[in-house]
Amino acid sequence: MKLVAIGISVSLSYFAFSGEVEKQISKKEYVDMWRSTAVQQMIDYNIPASITLAQGILESGSGNSELAKTAKNHFGIKCHDWTGEKMYMDDDQKNECFRVYASAEESYVDHSLFLKDKKRYNALFSLEKTDYKAWAKGLKDAGYATNPKYPDLLIEIIEDLKLDELDKLGIQNNELKPDLTADSKSTSSVVSADAVKHTVMTHENKVKYVIAKKGDTFYRIAKEYELGLWQLYKYNDFGPKKDVLIEGDIVYIQPKRLKSKNKEIKLDKAMTLREVSQKEAIKLDALIRLNNISSGDEILPKGEKVILH
Repeated sequence: MKLVAIGISVSLSYFAFSGEVEKQISKKEYVDMWRSTAVQQMIDYNIPASITLAQGILESGSGNSELAKTAKNHFGIKCHDWTGEKMYMDDDQKNECFRVYASAEESYVDHSLFLKDKKRYNALFSLEKTDYKAWAKGLKDAGYATNPKYPDLLIEIIEDLKLDELDKLGIQNNELKPDLTADSKSTSSVVSADAVKHTVMTHENKVKYVIAKKGDTFYRIAKEYELGLWQLYKYNDFGPKKDVLIEGDIVYIQPKRLKSKNKEIKLDKAMTLREVSQKEAIKLDALIRLNNISSGDEILPKGEKVILH
């Protein structure tokens, strides 16, 4: 795809509805957010983590482009035979169709599947996984982008950010779950698969869940419990802006209930119904109906009573 339109959109500061300037994500911050996902994609699909991250940075403007923010599409993948939600914007031609995802992580998985499933990219998988220069050139030759400088742009990003170190880590941990949350100086550390296993707990509302560990991703938990990403998002009410798990997050691996045995709770701090939904293992739409509140993101004051049954 052309990089001009997206490049313009991410080279300028964008504004929130409040009129305040919203801080842009830097390349380094983007890498910190998505390196564990990129390495996991390398382990699962044999695509260099450096290439995945470099493409994500380039195509999404480090997650700042309108396509990335609105459609959660970090790789500029167009609709083709896509049957899901769609977004239209100008690119090589006017009003082109792009895929819309529930999360950026789902975009990462679809990017891997896109390269794996399209015959024109078959030659890439005969290349060495550490040969990011050949992969960059191969992507351009296979028609991923129309910009003749596309390979050079990818290589520059990889070398500036030393993303090739993640390729080595992906190979070393082919059968393991690496801990990629430490400072970049310690990215060569290896953590066994057992070290990141989760303990399944049962909420008093009889719904099974796990507690997110440092560096966890939705994809990692979905793989561990043989769930689809769509199931994990459906079982939890994190909202469209929740792309990255935080240590301590409750993640349900079963559908939440429509009500609780407790009739109501009194909030001990200001919360949204979305937060109450995760805390009480009750579906957000059920809480909205029970409490006759229009938005799950409306902040309720401390001391407010929330109906659960």
